[in-house]
Amino acid sequence: MDTVRIPTVSRYTSKSNPGLSSPTALRRRSMASAVPTEKTGGSGIGSVRSQPTGDSFIRLHLRKLSAYQPILPFEVLSTRLGRKPEEIIKLDANENPYGPPPEVAEALGTLKFPYVYPDPESRRLRAALAADSGLESDYILAGCGADELIDLIMRCVLDPGDKILDCPPTFTMYEFDAAVNGALVIKVPRLSNFALDVPRIVDVIEQERPKCIFLTSPNNPDGSIINDEDLLNILQQPILVVLDEAYIEFSGMRSRMEWVKNHENLIVLRTFSKRAGLAGLRVGYGAFPLSIIEYLWRAKQPYNVSVAAEVSACAALQNPGYLESVKNSLVQERERLYNLLKEVPYLKPYQSYSNFILCEVKSGKDAKKLKEDLAQMGVMIRHYNSKELKGYVRISVGKPEHTDALMKCLNLL
Repeated sequence: MDTVRIPTVSRYTSKSNPGLSSPTALRRRSMASAVPTEKTGGSGIGSVRSQPTGDSFIRLHLRKLSAYQPILPFEVLSTRLGRKPEEIIKLDANENPYGPPPEVAEALGTLKFPYVYPDPESRRLRAALAADSGLESDYILAGCGADELIDLIMRCVLDPGDKILDCPPTFTMYEFDAAVNGALVIKVPRLSNFALDVPRIVDVIEQERPKCIFLTSPNNPDGSIINDEDLLNILQQPILVVLDEAYIEFSGMRSRMEWVKNHENLIVLRTFSKRAGLAGLRVGYGAFPLSIIEYLWRAKQPYNVSVAAEVSACAALQNPGYLESVKNSLVQERERLYNLLKEVPYLKPYQSYSNFILCEVKSGKDAKKLKEDLAQMGVMIRHYNSKELKGYVRISVGKPEHTDALMKCLNLL
């Protein structure tokens, strides 16, 4: 095996100034000389130089980036609203109010090796997902939520200046992560009924040559689904299709995970956040063609799925009856909520295949004020500032008692 010889300092100290020529001192002097500086006046000996500001080290495109606006957790809302967490009805983040199966708490309570790093390949979880989905584990990669996988895909696929295709209104994380990775976003807005404008998508792919497109089915925030014909049409184009199925369980449709075996340009993402009530533990997964997944394995963080997340996800999959029961309860409550919202004179709800309902706020009502008024009553819903959703709110499906409380508040406004 070849060895590399590292030059050594022949003299470590100076009698007149001990430590002056030590390796540590030399290293410090070398580092200091490497730091970029700016002249502030004068020249030559004695000229004054100032240290650069910290943000000058940040990549230019990130200095222009607006921060993502996440939904606040119970403990923050409790402080802001002056209410106990149990007095807040949280219908703003599409969380599963029933929580995970009881096996999850038991598994976390008996966690044996939290001091040991997790399996970098999440083998136990991937084997459980293979049994659950019918797709071999070789095609499956787990992540710290599907959000991590979205960013990982972009880091592996996009060079700075590459283009992605986005179809707003949709999950805003696609546009945000594209900006983080220095990519350009080309938008093909959805039609008035929130369906994809497939002919326009095909035209833009031909004209702009974007590298990938992100599609969500059911789509967030309106709950619409993509049919097979439209998806196949897009898959025939020279573009990588990332299909986000975060809400697929509530749609009555079968996942397209197995499609990755026949389509080299398809990635399908899933999550435990909605289906299994594990949003706080951050565990998602994706199905990838074998020709793509090997590069994501190389690029991902080695210990990206925590021990607690993997144990919890595996425990949740051990109780499919519970998961099915909770899903059925939420779908049933979704239909009840939709029918009740139709009776509110200033709301126009849209039929949804997910665990939330998008509503247009009408009759002179202000959507932002509606959200704020409900918050003061302890009911949290989602309001949007984007041009595509100006005047809209999104309401997550909760338990029957949550729906009752929401409707009582809406009828008071």
